[in-house]
Amino acid sequence: MFVFGNFLIALAKIVDTALTVYYWLILARAVISWVSPDPFNPIVQFLYRVTEPVLAPVRRILGIRSGIDFSPLLVFLAIFFLKSFLVTTLIEAGLRMKGA
Repeated sequence: MFVFGNFLIALAKIVDTALTVYYWLILARAVISWVSPDPFNPIVQFLYRVTEPVLAPVRRILGIRSGIDFSPLLVFLAIFFLKSFLVTTLIEAGLRMKGA
């Protein structure tokens, strides 16, 4: 069972890293949105392509048409929740399976 425990711990670390990277991508997009970015810039296009699949449904739920966009804040809260709940749960489950 210790092998599956190690697998869960490794999976938790990967999920934690992926959530952290996504957090920084959304933060970069939010900062870029304060200025008038060049829509043909490859970095701006990458940020929009990576973050829009998550931000668009949140905007739709909030019903934002114009004004201040709070969708990045809600996604940040979701990321913090997932890091606190999911990652911690995976690590603790892995440690219990290892017998620690």
